[in-house]
Amino acid sequence: MSIKDQPQPPRFRQIGNILLLLSSLFLLANIFLPSLFGPQIPQVPYSLFVHQVQEQEVARVSVGQNQIRYQLKGEADKPGQVLSTTPIFDLELPKLLEEKGVEFAATPPPKNGWFTSILGWVVPPLIFVAIWQFFINRGGGGPQGALSIGKSKAKVYVEGESAKITFRDVAGVEEAKTELVEVVDFLKSPDRFTAIGARIPKGVLLVGPPGTGKTLLAKAVAGEAGVPFFSISGSEFVELFVGVGSARVRDLFEQAKKQAPCIIFIDELDAIGKSRSSGGFYGGNDEREQTLNQLLTEMDGFAAGNTTVIVLAATNRPESLDAALLRPGRFDRQVLVDRPDLSGREAILNIHAQKVKLGPDIDLKAIATRTPGFAGADLANLVNEAALLAARNKRQAVAQADFAEAIERIVAGLEKKSRVLNEKEKKIVAYHEVGHAMVGAMMTGGGEVAKISIVPRGMAALGYTLQLPTEDRFLLDEAELRGQIATLLGGRSAEEVVFGSITTGASNDLQRATDLAERMVTSYGMSKVLGPLAYDKGQQAMFLNDGMGNARRAVSAQTAEAIDKEVKDIVETAHQQALDILKENRELLETITQKLLETEVIEGEELHDFLARVKANGKVHAAV
Repeated sequence: MSIKDQPQPPRFRQIGNILLLLSSLFLLANIFLPSLFGPQIPQVPYSLFVHQVQEQEVARVSVGQNQIRYQLKGEADKPGQVLSTTPIFDLELPKLLEEKGVEFAATPPPKNGWFTSILGWVVPPLIFVAIWQFFINRGGGGPQGALSIGKSKAKVYVEGESAKITFRDVAGVEEAKTELVEVVDFLKSPDRFTAIGARIPKGVLLVGPPGTGKTLLAKAVAGEAGVPFFSISGSEFVELFVGVGSARVRDLFEQAKKQAPCIIFIDELDAIGKSRSSGGFYGGNDEREQTLNQLLTEMDGFAAGNTTVIVLAATNRPESLDAALLRPGRFDRQVLVDRPDLSGREAILNIHAQKVKLGPDIDLKAIATRTPGFAGADLANLVNEAALLAARNKRQAVAQADFAEAIERIVAGLEKKSRVLNEKEKKIVAYHEVGHAMVGAMMTGGGEVAKISIVPRGMAALGYTLQLPTEDRFLLDEAELRGQIATLLGGRSAEEVVFGSITTGASNDLQRATDLAERMVTSYGMSKVLGPLAYDKGQQAMFLNDGMGNARRAVSAQTAEAIDKEVKDIVETAHQQALDILKENRELLETITQKLLETEVIEGEELHDFLARVKANGKVHAAV
């Protein structure tokens, strides 16, 4: 892809710079030359001048429109000092001067009046030329640069000698690629569709979380079709001046129609496409609203000969978009670009790993298994972090250990080996993390415990327990959710069992456990008391109707009390379950903790052996 550059006229810009310099010189001359050629007269406050007149210290006064000059009475043969003051509207001044016997007259014209008069005629036009030159430079040059503020700022990519981005460069979003292949086929051979009366969607909206590859997909569509690709962000339509956004929309579509077939890609569409019936705009004549209206008009205004202009847009907030923008005939189709699954993550890692040197021990499938929830951008960052770690350790290739460390850096933060804990705190953290691991080993649906560490990481974590899923899960039952809550409370429970007291280290665990229990009651209907009812508001309902961030519907006081009671019961039951597991494995808790205090990290086969003993004890107690 290559970007078209607009020619810059150097001669016109040089003339403008000369005029700008001349205007600056004349302006400085107007300020400083009168003070250089004229006498330097001290200036005093007007109140002091009146006081001196009343005390009969003033000999004569010369009153002008912008300045009052007066001379004090001298001593013997020496003339008095000449002073000046700024006049104010004072009708009593002539009467006061007459009463005190002070001579007064009008101020004579200054000696350099001809120079000031010329500057008064010359400087204002030059200042106007300087301002015009500023807008020329800001608008990108050219005789019409001052008027180019309404021009579209879209970058135009056309097929060139450089390598194109195609669908081979995009992985992990196979369903989205399948949907967009149809757009590519239409751009390549529209007659095949129009011959049977089919109409390609005018607009395709790419929806998904940040970093999932929406912009990359749009570029791949352009690369596959081999057509011009206009790329612009939604925020580039909005300017301080009213009407600029709609003018840029008109100009963008005019340019696109001239180069049809082509693709217009608008990134971050929610910057101009927010719902007009909600808090998206702050007035009835908002600039963003006018820009949105113009966009709606342009998407409706495609003539029959310009149907090969296709609009692609991307957003991660589809619930905030205006309904008129999403109706058929504008953005007919929404394509979900979601986070990749296990096979998708492995395919993305294969693409990014081609750019780095990999060691013989690299297992990309194992890395993909350890990165659930990672988007494409996260995986690209993971590969880069692993390469940086290998280079820092002066290795010739990236090893599997580099990827493992990179995952922990991204998930838990950087190691804080400089954060030294005293022996008491270190022991508390060790029991806390072992408690998480032992309870997690007994619960189903929480993933496999892969590592326990008491090395501080990130901003607040004094230790951490790493659980990795064995497979991608999309549904969890009630028992698995209760197991997750028990695992979160395992650290606090270990502190209670060992020390008989609790610390502040479980604050984040408590918050997450409470939130999960509340979702079980209000969202998932997992309460026998409240029944299969949803008491929370969906994100779209919150945005359109509430806007205050309230997470629950308007319920009665009795229902709210019942919700709180159910949430408390779920958390307390899980807490008791964690306590029971740790009390039954009290000796093993001590053994694992002492080993963790010695090594600071337990992982691999050694950790699996310890946790297998916990599971074996659980089976024995269950059988008894």
